[in-house]
Amino acid sequence: MTALVYKKITDYVNHFAQKTPHQTALVFDGERINYAQLQDLVITCSKALLASGVKKGDRVAMLCSPCTEFYVSFLATANIGAIWVGLNPKYSLNEFRHAIEDAKPKILIAMARISDRDYQQELKTLNNENDFLKSLVLINFLMEDTQDYETFLAKNSEISAEVYFEAIDNVSRLDPALIVYTSGSTGKPKGAVLSHYGLSFGASVQSQHFNVQDPSIICNMPINHVASVADICCTTLVVGGTIYFQESFDASLMLKTITQEKIKIWAGVPTMFLLQINQSEFESTDFSSVELIVWGGSAMPENAIKILQKLSNRLKVLYGMTETSAHTIYTDENASLSDLRDSIGFPDKRMPCRIINEEGEKCKTGEQGELQFKGEYLMLGYFNRPEETEQAFTDDGWFHSGDLAYWREDGSVTLVGRMSEMYKSGGYNIYPREIEKLLETHPSVNTAAVISIPDKVFQEIGVAFVSPKPGLSITELQLVEFCKGSLANYKVPKYFIILSEMPRLAIGKIDKNELKNMMKNQSVNNGI
Repeated sequence: MTALVYKKITDYVNHFAQKTPHQTALVFDGERINYAQLQDLVITCSKALLASGVKKGDRVAMLCSPCTEFYVSFLATANIGAIWVGLNPKYSLNEFRHAIEDAKPKILIAMARISDRDYQQELKTLNNENDFLKSLVLINFLMEDTQDYETFLAKNSEISAEVYFEAIDNVSRLDPALIVYTSGSTGKPKGAVLSHYGLSFGASVQSQHFNVQDPSIICNMPINHVASVADICCTTLVVGGTIYFQESFDASLMLKTITQEKIKIWAGVPTMFLLQINQSEFESTDFSSVELIVWGGSAMPENAIKILQKLSNRLKVLYGMTETSAHTIYTDENASLSDLRDSIGFPDKRMPCRIINEEGEKCKTGEQGELQFKGEYLMLGYFNRPEETEQAFTDDGWFHSGDLAYWREDGSVTLVGRMSEMYKSGGYNIYPREIEKLLETHPSVNTAAVISIPDKVFQEIGVAFVSPKPGLSITELQLVEFCKGSLANYKVPKYFIILSEMPRLAIGKIDKNELKNMMKNQSVNNGI
């Protein structure tokens, strides 16, 4: 399956509104919207943004769950050459302040309540503190000095067809469409600016690897994450597929939807799959419609891969970053259990990739180095951070991923871990992912995470956090002996902490910053 690479990511809406107008584009809360209707919604919202004073290059921020308004506002913002910014619903007030003050959006569209959290006070504060924020638009709610979403949309009548077409015709392929704030593991979040071309080209490549006709997929990822906007929404859009929006990840609801809606692509991070596998209704779920199972973000435990292999003959591991706009490395169609467990696959030839050692030379097979990428599809830069943008690229244009990896004999890539997570203990380089992968092979271990803490003698020492499988238990001594059987002594963590549940980011990844905070805020009673 080959998707055309259009100039703008929003050109695909118009394409499928003409080609397959009655094909369902999205489903949310029982409402089904086809491509002709989606086109109308995008045009209406585009004109409303123009009527509200939004011009090319302006930012439009949004705080909401995955829903119709999210998808429409993103497409409408990009359609007129403005830049869409998703806000993380889990942000604290100060984190909202950082993103808003950095992006300086002209309009903020928001839900006053998401799940069990009320945002009224935060929204009032942000609205009062920032003069550049010209309008606060609330979905299904109204507060003082705000306007409701329907009133906002009604402004579209103020914009003529001539003004509208002039705005959308003024957008170029390398113009920015989206700002995604990184998780900020090494400081305050930075806004990666992604272009129309990066989204269109990246989604086209990914859809070819997926190779599913008339794809359907569930989107319950946070709207501020590249996985939600680019990996799911854009990849489905470029081939005219159907997106099933859900307000948040719900393992039971996801399984129910797979059965009822005959979902073709089952996607997520490993944590999501593990939680679904542990649901009581997993065994009764009808997976017969699933043509492809894909995951990325972290390694999938071997026992989970074996379960998934029984449900579909097409499983794929994906690798990508916010800054690459899309996934760049994919496992093959015939990937074995060991390939899916130990490899992230083969780089797509259209997305040049190299692995470079500390001397700046290309790594040989088996030699560890930094993954680097090159191409127009990469981010345009970090918003308002020219120095950090310059540092992110080599002099000849290769992007520093910050990920350690090595080439395997067959030309595929094995990911070792983040360069920033590597620590030195007694003069030895130690990579947490190697230890985590070993711990996750223990029959009683569900997930594992390894961090480092300062030590007066060894400079740094390792701390392993382990979450047992449901209904099972494990002791620190058992873990110590297990590690000693497979690791050099200097790699064995000095402390083992048993947690019933790991702290996680909104995307489902383990929150290692929170684990480090736990170590700072309390004395360690476990250890060897």
